[in-house]
Amino acid sequence: MRKKDDTLREALLDFACEIADTEGIQAINIRALAKKANVATGTVYNYFTSKDEILLAITEKYWQQTLLEMKTAVTSGSFCEQLQEIFIFLKEQIQKSAGTLMGSLGNAAAEGYIRMMSMQSELETELIRRMEQDNDIPGDIWDETFTQRQFVRFIMMNLMLLLKTQASDINFLIAIIKRSIYGT
Repeated sequence: MRKKDDTLREALLDFACEIADTEGIQAINIRALAKKANVATGTVYNYFTSKDEILLAITEKYWQQTLLEMKTAVTSGSFCEQLQEIFIFLKEQIQKSAGTLMGSLGNAAAEGYIRMMSMQSELETELIRRMEQDNDIPGDIWDETFTQRQFVRFIMMNLMLLLKTQASDINFLIAIIKRSIYGT
């Protein structure tokens, strides 16, 4: 059996993204991708067994890129200001194409959810890092029942819910956070 070429897989994903951008997600399929990449249909099947698998890979790639871009796009000083920026940034990304991608997974929605949880875990780690950099958050507020990780999970659950329901802002969540960690 021939070894798979990671470079070709990435090129196929780039072509799939190009098809999605120019013709719409519904235009993505194995044959269209093979034609766009100028390879045999069987070659595409060596990397992706179905349209759903292609969509999963595109979605995962999209969220990895989004998280990478977010790290440099969010620049405010305090944790709460950063959280506001993160909400706005993610909301814009979802409105652009992430929401459409997630909604198009069809039969692969369960797998998409699992992969999304992995991305959320990365975001949780990023939030903890940002929280630790905020010198205005007293280090002694955390204990066995009120841990930093649990608090970030609370924030994530609410942030994801607000994004999913297309909330216009996160002011109430920010007020809860400020009262919890800053005492204001």
